Amino acid sequence: MNTDKDLQDAIIHGAVRRLRPKMMTIMAAFVGLLPIMWSTGAGADVMKRIAAPMVGGLVTSFILGLLVYPAIYYIWKSKFELKGKLK
Repeated sequence: MNTDKDLQDAIIHGAVRRLRPKMMTIMAAFVGLLPIMWSTGAGADVMKRIAAPMVGGLVTSFILGLLVYPAIYYIWKSKFELKGKLK
């Protein structure tokens, strides 16, 4: 990493490479929870209360992993680790 642009490119490249595996994992879990969310009958009300926060957690995990964590890493790397090195 010689410049700020090199750091940005590396972070963007890493986030793009994580998009497909992350999306596959999240969608597999989400599709598995859909029958629980749509179920009716005995015990369905309890299972819906369990599945709803799990779906929210999956969405949050997806957003954090692809948008928030790379931004935090960029701030940390540029401010503290490579302070004098980056231009």
